[in-house]
Amino acid sequence: MDDLLRAIDIAIDINAPVSEVWRAWTTREGICSFFAPDCHVDLRPDGPYEIYFDPEAEPGQRGADGMRVLAVQPEQMLSFTWNAPNTMPEVRQQRTHVTIYMRCVDENHTRLRLVHDGWGSGGVWDRAVDYFIRAWERVVLPRLKYRFEHGPIDWTQPPQLEDR
Repeated sequence: MDDLLRAIDIAIDINAPVSEVWRAWTTREGICSFFAPDCHVDLRPDGPYEIYFDPEAEPGQRGADGMRVLAVQPEQMLSFTWNAPNTMPEVRQQRTHVTIYMRCVDENHTRLRLVHDGWGSGGVWDRAVDYFIRAWERVVLPRLKYRFEHGPIDWTQPPQLEDR
């Protein structure tokens, strides 16, 4: 990863039409089916894109509190700000950017590309990049695939997909 253009860049194929994958990333029902148990999303530039991994926690501690939509191109691209977990307070104070690109492979398959950028360099930033490489590759995107192959995630017993 070039430090001048440091980005996590992951592509996967999803067994679902673009319209369904789009709804998974852009609606409360969709987000709760694979990403997290709750959210607050208003799909417009500068609207909230808050993903609540711990909905019962205090505001500001639920997960991606305070994140914002940056850009929307329906069924093609979604971009939003992102923060680090509470365990990385120096990085959490700042925002990175996630962009989701979608392309129709055929009527029942979507190519999805996730690009996460806006990273600093050294120390805590290196740990944050490593954390998010694992989070996107081993948790979030496998859960998205799982959602379309097996149905929505049961948040009382989420599948352990990281080890597959």
